[in-house]
Amino acid sequence: MAYMFKSIIVISLFSLFACSAEPSSTIQAPTENDQSDPVTVFVNGDIVTMDGQNSTAPAVAVQAGTILKVGSESQVLAAAGNNSIIRDLQGATLMPSFIDAHGHISLTMTTLASANLSSPPVGEVKSVDDIVAVLRDFQQQNPQSPLIFGWGYDDSLLDQQRHPTRFDLDKVSTSVPVVALHVSGHLLSCNSRCLELVAIDDETANPPGGVIRRVPGRLTPNGVLEESAILQVIDILPKPDEGVRIALLERAQQYYASYGVTTVQDGAASGDDIDLLIKAALKDKLYLDVVAYPLAPTMGDRLPDYRPSSSYNKGFRIGGIKLVLDGSPQGKTAWLSEPYFHPPHGKPTDYVGYPILSDQAVAEFVDYAFRNQVQLMAHANGDAAADQLIAAIAAGNAQYGRLDRRTVMIHAQTVRDNQIDSMLAQGIMPSYFSAHTFYWGDWHRDSVFGLERASRISPLRSSTDRGLRYSTHNDTPIVPSDMMRLLWASVNRRTRSGEVLGKSQQATVMEALRSITIDAAYQYFEEHSKGSIEVGKRADLVILDKNPLNVPPLTIKDIQVLETIKDGKTVFSR
Repeated sequence: MAYMFKSIIVISLFSLFACSAEPSSTIQAPTENDQSDPVTVFVNGDIVTMDGQNSTAPAVAVQAGTILKVGSESQVLAAAGNNSIIRDLQGATLMPSFIDAHGHISLTMTTLASANLSSPPVGEVKSVDDIVAVLRDFQQQNPQSPLIFGWGYDDSLLDQQRHPTRFDLDKVSTSVPVVALHVSGHLLSCNSRCLELVAIDDETANPPGGVIRRVPGRLTPNGVLEESAILQVIDILPKPDEGVRIALLERAQQYYASYGVTTVQDGAASGDDIDLLIKAALKDKLYLDVVAYPLAPTMGDRLPDYRPSSSYNKGFRIGGIKLVLDGSPQGKTAWLSEPYFHPPHGKPTDYVGYPILSDQAVAEFVDYAFRNQVQLMAHANGDAAADQLIAAIAAGNAQYGRLDRRTVMIHAQTVRDNQIDSMLAQGIMPSYFSAHTFYWGDWHRDSVFGLERASRISPLRSSTDRGLRYSTHNDTPIVPSDMMRLLWASVNRRTRSGEVLGKSQQATVMEALRSITIDAAYQYFEEHSKGSIEVGKRADLVILDKNPLNVPPLTIKDIQVLETIKDGKTVFSR
């Protein structure tokens, strides 16, 4: 996700908020037999701890939101005392809850209040005409809305395999701006009224790092905007008032919790997003942990005011900063070292996409992060963008020393083996968008990369074989926060058509589970308090109806989340 919101900086509230944080590293196990808080004991199920030995356990005791004891049933009951509450799992599976290694909770809130333009299985849109129909329905249901906004169309899945244009969206309205946001978040289409409001016309030049698509053979904008060109439109999107947004935040948290997720990211957050999350936290409206990463290039000289913290205050903290180095492979704006298999919209045969930031700009942000001990996350889909990040991190390490900074390369879709070696050497951890193998695997194989390169997207096996630790993510709301489908995709690499795309890059079930639990916690510097069921850690747990380790791999996606537990309290129950 590149440019969903520009920042509106609100500093004073954040400064007060950051100073009152309680370190998460101070979590301690309660003393055994301490009856000041009730003890819950989980028994009679598969308990997968995800500890260093990948062990299982017969029983677990939880007290005051913390893991009290892990062991045999007799050991755990002895530690729990006489007044413990027994939870019979009835053969279900208890695991550490899932960690969102990369996503956008603020954008997820927005999509909950927009027209759903997604294709199956997420939505019902199959054609450009369907997009027009859904937006018309949305307008009828929201007649007073100053803007008609839809989210999630995917040109690769439409019958016409093209983007809707201004001429399509003019069929919805010519008097009210109409905006349809691409599923990648890197492109959008708007109607003629929208283009008029943002003053994009025949004479408007492409902005740095963006493209205004034109009617073939003419200078007339066709309504489709790429990358930084979408910013002018984002600025006109009306924001609901604070009360409505906090209500949407509640819906978004319940959505994540329904998939077993208890730690959520707001990657590329704006100042306005951060301000709302702080207010929500201070009002005790966060029951999941939220980690925000401000989009650094939009922050200007106020970036230092967004101080990261290793501590949560009422469920919120800032984890570091975010950069976006290139675009989307499914939208064919990712920056590659070799040309696209089929270039988009009349581009030359040597088209390789393009960078968002200059090498100098990336180097300056890396320097800022390293000087100030700030974790850096960088979106890099194409291998040319990965080269840009690796070079900047290598230069930073040479200047400031190779420390444990856990720089994260977000998506890392097309990294080569030699780049994996360099990432390991430079301390860069990838977070792979491995759900791509299902959602866009066929498209990548047949149109974006060709078979050879497409078979290597999200190279989990190459990373494991080289000793490079990684996480995986859904980039929600780009795809649903369905952690079982993500796990299934990492293990099976099946496309929509049922083909296996890159069998040699399949992960084992345990490796894939680690990527959404303990290894995702490691990415956040939280492996000592989250990500596994061990004494002293937070009781962030999920109960599944089946054990992913014990079912046929192709059925993993059908496993249901029965209950999600945050700090010992149930936040979702099916």
